[in-house]
Amino acid sequence: MTALAPEAGVVNFSATIRNNGDVSIIDLAGQLTSFASGALRNTIGDLIKQGRKKIVLNVGDLAYLDSSGVGELANCYMSVIKQSGEMKVVGLTAKVEEILKITQLYRVFQEFQNEEAALSSFPRHE
Repeated sequence: MTALAPEAGVVNFSATIRNNGDVSIIDLAGQLTSFASGALRNTIGDLIKQGRKKIVLNVGDLAYLDSSGVGELANCYMSVIKQSGEMKVVGLTAKVEEILKITQLYRVFQEFQNEEAALSSFPRHE
């Protein structure tokens, strides 16, 4: 067993929502695996139901991402886009960025260096 492998059956994942105006920022932390992917799906789904379609995923504290997690990121992105929303990513660590490049998801997600840049990239409808 490698040091990066999550313990079987342990859900070490959190998705915390912060709002900045009409943009929802989701801070992801821990391990996004098959055990935790439902939590992310529910979080995104709840935001969409509330009409919050401008989403920034902060993945700076995401320690581990497996193929199920990658699939869930793609599914969540598509759910947001289908509702005429936008989802952007900040805080990519070297590990997560490498996984996104290997899976070609880096072509899908708009990546920003920091939260402020991501927030200012959304059109303002005041």
